[in-house]
Amino acid sequence: MEYVLPLQKLIEKFCTLRGVGYKTAVRYAFSVLDMSEEEAAEFAGAIISAKRDIHPCEVCGNLSDGEECGICSDAARDKSVICVVEDTRAVMALEKVKEFNGLYHVLGGVISPMNNVGPEQLRIKELLSRINSGDVRELIIATNPNIEGETTAMYISKLVAPLGIKVTRLAYGVPVGADLEYADEMTLMRALDGRRQI
Repeated sequence: MEYVLPLQKLIEKFCTLRGVGYKTAVRYAFSVLDMSEEEAAEFAGAIISAKRDIHPCEVCGNLSDGEECGICSDAARDKSVICVVEDTRAVMALEKVKEFNGLYHVLGGVISPMNNVGPEQLRIKELLSRINSGDVRELIIATNPNIEGETTAMYISKLVAPLGIKVTRLAYGVPVGADLEYADEMTLMRALDGRRQI
């Protein structure tokens, strides 16, 4: 069914969001129509503000609205342990567990030759710079347990090995092929507790 043009355009925009199918996009579009004009303006303003004000943390690459994210600027965090993750959603998933008190490093993806993503497209140089300039004792590799995640983990561990840093990998409490952002807190807690050296 074709809707009036402004509504159809809104549905199409919602369809461009990752994981949103046509039926969900229609529900979202009608939810917007049910809003008052003031609510719709606030909704649009929140989208524009998020896009304009959120950027990568200068230290770790996590989401931030300042120079440093709240985790990097927290003096109570253990600066000797860095957990390396693929993206910011993994940071949020691990933070929900409330068991990890170190810092993070967001790579911005994984090595994937099929998708033309090599180490130079990731934030690996920045990671090495952090290790060389600080008191880092341990690196926890928390990439997803799939081929690309394992390849990236092995690449980083080989780069870091000569530096004398302990390199561990999350234990396989997280099922192979799963994304960290969808794992429950108990699974992530067991994975952190059972991490192993690589």
